[in-house]
Amino acid sequence: MNSPSDMDLSSLPKEKWWGEDYLCQVGDFWLLPQFIEPINRVINNFKPIPSDVILASFPKTGTTWLKSLLYSIVNRPSINRLATEHPHELVPFLEVQLYASSKEPPLTITTSSKPRRIFATHIPYQLMAKTFDSSECKVVYVTRNPKDTLISTWHFMNKWEKAKEEPWSLDEATENFCRGVVPCGPYYDHVMGYKDMSIERGKNVYFVTFEDLICDTKRHVKKLGEFLGCPFGDNINEEEQVEEIVRNCSFEVLSNLEVNKSEESPSWFKLPYNSFFRKGEVGDHKNHLSMDTIGRIDEITKQKFHSSGFMYGI
Repeated sequence: MNSPSDMDLSSLPKEKWWGEDYLCQVGDFWLLPQFIEPINRVINNFKPIPSDVILASFPKTGTTWLKSLLYSIVNRPSINRLATEHPHELVPFLEVQLYASSKEPPLTITTSSKPRRIFATHIPYQLMAKTFDSSECKVVYVTRNPKDTLISTWHFMNKWEKAKEEPWSLDEATENFCRGVVPCGPYYDHVMGYKDMSIERGKNVYFVTFEDLICDTKRHVKKLGEFLGCPFGDNINEEEQVEEIVRNCSFEVLSNLEVNKSEESPSWFKLPYNSFFRKGEVGDHKNHLSMDTIGRIDEITKQKFHSSGFMYGI
């Protein structure tokens, strides 16, 4: 498998995905060209320490919510920072923020210190295998129904500046998603990489679906606390802490905070902070996809997930 570290970017396979824009193929995955060098820097230079927490996900599967939950679980005395700082600033992306321009991120990121370091990444496990397999760090992976992931991706991309002149049509988005030619795609390979990792290294990987998290957030907050080595007790105070985390990290609360409603754009991304909050619902695809399209995606899901024993997505 080729990786960014052993290839000249000009030699990478390319394919159009939106108008004249193209993605580059690296190790069977399609990546935005501007992130290939940063991903290369992460793979070559990032050395997680055992106490690190890495949130991994395919784009638009619940990443922002999980950032809020993980930060709150690990940094309970600082939970109020969510009211004034965006989740993406509290839990930075390795490839988009920390290693965006240098192989040497800020000193506060490269040294072991408290509070515990929490990072996020959309990099597929297949490209990060050596990094993760050589560390005892904790990995939390969240996935989401493929049809809802498609719709969330489509909406998000159409907030880009490019969409003002050339909207990304749902038909084009669906075709590309089914073919796997979307940023960080194929979606199914991305999910299965981390799913297999969770089976092989269960004590180091917490694999959760967006739907299960929605259904019983409190239970997962408690389980994540145990998994991360900062469990909640059974006394009233700690039960109240769990409930406070669930409440403060709910979509309703987060999306109405001024910091998350801001139309200001971060230095590391061209979209405003409010673009990361839309609906946070399960089943929104039913409002957009035809029954034929739903059937088509379900058939792919059966082939990619169900045939591997992962009974999810339909």
